[in-house]
Amino acid sequence: MVEAPPLPPLSLYVHLPWCVRKCPYCDFNSHPLGRGASLPEDRYVEALLRDLDFELALRAETRPLLAIFFGGGTPSLFSPAAIGRILDGVAARLRLAADVEITLEANPGTADAGHFRGYRAAGVNRLSVGVQSFDNAQLSRLGRIHGADQARRALPLARAAGFDNVNLDLMYALPRQTCAQALDDLRAAIQLGAEHLSWYQLSVEPNTPFAAAPPTLPDEDAAWEMLRQGEALLAANGYTRYEVSAFAQDGRAARHNLNYWRFGDYLGIGAGAHSKRSQPVPGRAARIERCSRRREPRVYIDGAGTPAAVLERRPVPPAELAFEYALNALRLVEGFTLVDFERATGLASSALQALLLRAQARGLVEIGNQRVRASRRGFDLLNELLQMFLPDAPPAAA
Repeated sequence: MVEAPPLPPLSLYVHLPWCVRKCPYCDFNSHPLGRGASLPEDRYVEALLRDLDFELALRAETRPLLAIFFGGGTPSLFSPAAIGRILDGVAARLRLAADVEITLEANPGTADAGHFRGYRAAGVNRLSVGVQSFDNAQLSRLGRIHGADQARRALPLARAAGFDNVNLDLMYALPRQTCAQALDDLRAAIQLGAEHLSWYQLSVEPNTPFAAAPPTLPDEDAAWEMLRQGEALLAANGYTRYEVSAFAQDGRAARHNLNYWRFGDYLGIGAGAHSKRSQPVPGRAARIERCSRRREPRVYIDGAGTPAAVLERRPVPPAELAFEYALNALRLVEGFTLVDFERATGLASSALQALLLRAQARGLVEIGNQRVRASRRGFDLLNELLQMFLPDAPPAAA
């Protein structure tokens, strides 16, 4: 019997959906607690573990988890004891890689030295701190609950708690922001010495307060100038851009995110969480399935461990695989190899030939040694490049 090809690496995403206050730019599945409301911590932890049991009952997993990521919402609203219960439950059900990366997102306004020490003791070994800016006026415009002083204290507190791997989230092209102010934010982060920086442009998303009442943002040329100068500043200080909005010191690229962008598999548990799993098929590429959970926390808690918590479960049609793969892989500076494309999708790379030649003619990709990368222009026009991979996308003129 012909054996199935090896499956891709596996990670776990845990969604903790509550926050203190919804930021006006945020379109994530996050839910403000409300005045006087208490976090249903115990019930939610129990729901998460029921959800994981349900998913593993459908198909057992023998692959080790290379990364676990707690996202939100504001995961640092949860106590260290709750995070520890989740991690213990995961370890009892799945094998963890010896060097598993365990990241927890934290808000400077909801975490203190005691929480950081507790998270580290529970097994978290990487923090991702949502700073966004070190400017009080900008933090106010963004609706953040912390101030600049709290933002500056977060990383020293993490260090004191034993964390040697910390990401800081920052945004640029903020309301009425100048290039000098954007670079000042970067300099502050660099001075603090974070191992990883997520630096991305503020965008106005549908169905957010900013969409209803748009702030005055820098124009496109100003935003590009911020990016150009910021990238140069980061490179000069030892941060390499490895993804559209991710910069890391040597060896500190985020494993969970790399697995996502390299089209690895991931289990997603929690309200609104998404999963991608590959099912082995003898003699050909794995069947890829995507699944999402119900977004409303109460509905999710009540249904966790049963099909009632599942919003959608569907196989990815072969016609969509090229777009799905490119949507992730072309965000990486490294791009992808044609061999990796064939292994991940089961499609012949020859099917991409005409498309890649059109993209190359427009200066959007670079092709060499069987590797495809977005060019500098392709990174700037990434949405335009990705649209070329959509099923039935019309050929674009060179």
